[in-house]
Amino acid sequence: MAILGRVDKTPLGIYIHIPFCRSKCKYCDFYSLPEKNEKLMKLYLKTVCTHIKESGDLAPGYRVDTIYFGGGTPSFFGARGMNKILSTIRRHFDVDNKAEITFECNPDSVTPRLLRRLRREGFNRVSLGVQCDDDAILKTIGRPHSFDQAVKAVKMIRRAKFTNLSLDLMYGLPGQTLQGWEKTLHNVLRLNPEHISCYGLKLEEGTYLCQHQDEFDFADDDLQADMYLAAVDILRREGYRQYEISNFSKRDMPSKHNLKYWYGGEYLGFGPDASSDFAGKRFAIVRSLKEYADGIYNGGQVLREMQEILPRERAGEYIMLRLRTTAGISRDEYERKFLLDFTPLAKVMEKFCLHNWAMSNGKGGYRLTPEGFLVSNTIIGELLEAQEMSKPLGKWV
Repeated sequence: MAILGRVDKTPLGIYIHIPFCRSKCKYCDFYSLPEKNEKLMKLYLKTVCTHIKESGDLAPGYRVDTIYFGGGTPSFFGARGMNKILSTIRRHFDVDNKAEITFECNPDSVTPRLLRRLRREGFNRVSLGVQCDDDAILKTIGRPHSFDQAVKAVKMIRRAKFTNLSLDLMYGLPGQTLQGWEKTLHNVLRLNPEHISCYGLKLEEGTYLCQHQDEFDFADDDLQADMYLAAVDILRREGYRQYEISNFSKRDMPSKHNLKYWYGGEYLGFGPDASSDFAGKRFAIVRSLKEYADGIYNGGQVLREMQEILPRERAGEYIMLRLRTTAGISRDEYERKFLLDFTPLAKVMEKFCLHNWAMSNGKGGYRLTPEGFLVSNTIIGELLEAQEMSKPLGKWV
């Protein structure tokens, strides 16, 4: 649609993976380099900016409305490098002047100077990794900060005039009890963030906690479920709306960038191990900074995988991703987007409504309940099987 001679552009998200951090957390399986290596940091900055410059021409019909700096620990990388990356994005992409621009940080790497510099450059959302309020547990999982540092970091963030703050928490941690988790929630609520993410601990292959799991006292599945339901209840009573399995926002301030992942929006990733979903294809960058640089400068391999997503596969992704959200799935949307009959899916969802694992909105749509989120893998598995019985309503052209 043209408005006053201007053609609307497709929204696009940009993700920047900054792999540097002070130390490797014992549960982390993301690609990261736990060291202060100035040579590698310079190589990374030069490479990612070059990659951004080369990619800008590929997106003339897009307008960037979200930018997310994740890691690693972007704040450990520093304001100078982050600001240079952001200014490079602005020069080579059409960035909306109201774009949500987020950076992740840890309490130990936040300083007033860093925050002021990032705020001046245009960063407007902060995601702070707190995890819990128990210093002994923080030490056990390899976090390089205390809860007191997290409280002080929040105060610095507010003094720097950031008005969109998200705090990341984890439950099911070694030695954590239900009462301890509830105490964490209440202490974090006193910090009054706009957004809270609550992630259950998963023992990922290759991580320290997975390799040494016999040495720790982990919560079993039942206790993790109790912790999750406690979070949903406590946060609801304090005015936080759940909009995704693990995410809650106050005053309707969800993460616009992460919503792109769950709602099937397009995004481009830069930096080693970053992923993209762009122009009908999904691709991921090699999981090595040196290989990434070699690919950009010497014609080596930049991508470790690429695939074109066919319409029926997109329909399956719609089920998996949208059922992570409280918006759920819709007959009208499903049939309009994928030209597939929704009836087999409706039959499955009606069955789960009887178990209180799902609920209907009365308009042909369904969403999972908090109890349903706990068994979402089972529900989604049945829906994907039912999807195989969905008859085409038309032809893709």
